[in-house]
Amino acid sequence: MKVTTSFLHLEHTPVLDLKIKEKSNRLSKYFKDKGTMNWSCFVKEGQHYAEVHYHASHFEYHAHAHSDDMYHTIDMAIGKIETQVQKDKDKFNKLHQKPVDIIWAEENDYSDLMR
Repeated sequence: MKVTTSFLHLEHTPVLDLKIKEKSNRLSKYFKDKGTMNWSCFVKEGQHYAEVHYHASHFEYHAHAHSDDMYHTIDMAIGKIETQVQKDKDKFNKLHQKPVDIIWAEENDYSDLMR
């Protein structure tokens, strides 16, 4: 997965870059293809903002978050992306599940259980 980051009014530190790459790699378990993830981190009026955009051939997710701490903001943004991915995965599994065969029992089969 290709990860790009951009910073505005914020110092680009290796620790922050490592945190972003580490959190981005958590999403690789959901995607088999090679997509791109774009991070935009900035400070506005004392609040730290993070926007993340994941784009692949069949998927596109976007999330943004803000808080007082940039590390917490990154965690919140990744959590939102994971929620979106899990929701799509559940929808896909629900639509493509195998039908269940229903077996009807006769009344005589339950007569022993009712005693």
